[in-house]
Amino acid sequence: MNEEKQVKSGNVFDWYIAKRLFAFAKPYKRVFWGVVALTLSLAILGPVRPYLVQYTVDHYMEAGKYAGLLWMVVLMLLVLVLQTVAQYLHTYWSAWLGQSIIRDIRIRLYNHILRLRLSFFDKTPIGRLVTRVISDVQTLSDVFSQGLAAMIADVLQLLAILVVMFYTDWRLTLVSLSMLPLLLLSTYIFKEKIKVAFKEVRNAVANLNAFVQEHITGMNIVQIFGSEEHEFKKFKKINAEHRRANLKSVLYYSIYFPVAEVIGALGTALLVWYGAGEVVKQEVSLGILIAFIMYISLFFRPIRLIADRFNILQMGIVSAERIFRLLDNQNMITNSGSYRPAALRGEVVFDNVWFYYNPGEYVLKGISFKVKAGETVAIVGASGAGKTSIISLLNRFYEIERGNILVDGVDIKEYDVEVLRRHIGMVLQDVFLFSGSIRDNITLYNPDITDAQIWEAAEMVGAKDFIERLPGQLDYKVMERGATLSVGQRQLISFIRAMVYHPEIIVLDEATSSVDTETEELIQQAIEKLMKGRTALVIAHRLSTIQHADKIIVLDKGQIVEIGDHEQLLEKNGYYARLYRMQYMAART
Repeated sequence: MNEEKQVKSGNVFDWYIAKRLFAFAKPYKRVFWGVVALTLSLAILGPVRPYLVQYTVDHYMEAGKYAGLLWMVVLMLLVLVLQTVAQYLHTYWSAWLGQSIIRDIRIRLYNHILRLRLSFFDKTPIGRLVTRVISDVQTLSDVFSQGLAAMIADVLQLLAILVVMFYTDWRLTLVSLSMLPLLLLSTYIFKEKIKVAFKEVRNAVANLNAFVQEHITGMNIVQIFGSEEHEFKKFKKINAEHRRANLKSVLYYSIYFPVAEVIGALGTALLVWYGAGEVVKQEVSLGILIAFIMYISLFFRPIRLIADRFNILQMGIVSAERIFRLLDNQNMITNSGSYRPAALRGEVVFDNVWFYYNPGEYVLKGISFKVKAGETVAIVGASGAGKTSIISLLNRFYEIERGNILVDGVDIKEYDVEVLRRHIGMVLQDVFLFSGSIRDNITLYNPDITDAQIWEAAEMVGAKDFIERLPGQLDYKVMERGATLSVGQRQLISFIRAMVYHPEIIVLDEATSSVDTETEELIQQAIEKLMKGRTALVIAHRLSTIQHADKIIVLDKGQIVEIGDHEQLLEKNGYYARLYRMQYMAART
């Protein structure tokens, strides 16, 4: 969204946002127009009952014609039933329309989030994204069920009542509306105040969601460092701000509605005072006075509600603006490639690659190397040297600033992203498992992967025995982030997850750095089987695990400082040799 349109959202009503929002109603045009028709029907039916009461009093009760009175009562009951049915259909169809639209918006929003670059998630709190997908989208439902449709119905009903009132008696109408300027003024003040309050509430909700999500996810760190009390104080402060914002909106409601009620009562009192005198002087009939008392009640009720309706609409526009701002975020990998090979040889070339996460702060500077098909290449270096960035770029999780990355002699930008990643198997240090079964965490709901393939891969990596011991085996329910499994077991599952896709290129990022010696031996055996006949890029801090690599690339501060096999690098007595001696001495002590 361009800057001009973002600024426009600060206006009382942003027609640009509203237009985009109501474009989602196009698939439901029949229901939408049905709601419009019911809205018009309710506006017309609103003044009918008071008019029937007026006619009954003037033409039957005062005239003593009781024979036709029963028919008028039946007619009023029929109008009431018709109005009730119309109100039911209007409420239900409006809610159905709102829920259908927010379903579509939520699907589109989540689908969009799935395709954003990892750099977007590096800078965006997850709690705020949860707020966008859940809370902000839910707010849009009220726009269709309680906001715009209800507000249009209220306005049309007001116009219909005004026409009937002026047609019946213009003097009583003016007396009835004498309090209207005061009511409109109080409504305008309330609308402006509550608009600001609602924005504060939405921001407070987003801050609270972000804080809770982040700290529950990182609860082990909080407890390890004994920060419970400190984090609890921060939570109380954010929660207090959330309470303050909500109470502020409640305060405005608690002031406005009693004031509006008093203003409406004063208008009714003036009408009765003036109208009673006119009835005594026989200038106005009793039926007209009774009808006007009903009219003024019907008239002031929508005005009291219209400010609330407007603010529901305003909240929806604010939420829609945030949602569209996220949908308009094009910070995603452009899948413009069309190359979809059935298999790869596995040759990888980095040609003068430059890359940064933050503009100007390069983490990779002129990286160039070649990995032949079937080779095992290790990448080592201190933390922050750029090792993980290399494998992230190979998978196109980020875009490079300069240079080229080739796989089998083809630029990775020419590959279909999904196909490219399917041919590259990744086993990361921090294995993420979703809540669900072992099977689901391996297949990631890919129906093409059979149980036989899973068991074959499990046996190959040495994980079959531990899975068979689990209750339910492949149906065993993994808790969030795999909390019920050991680090080694989670790592083995990640190996199976990589194996079932039969990738030609394997990437191992610190795959054995967090496991015990016994599990490490098991994983090393799995690694050997996994790498057999495949191109492998191995990132490791433990240099003892990569001594048999065909080539070792040594990184320092984003640049390649040495390349060679283990023996060649030791003979150079350079950066790698120093690093190796430091680890060897540390292991001996």
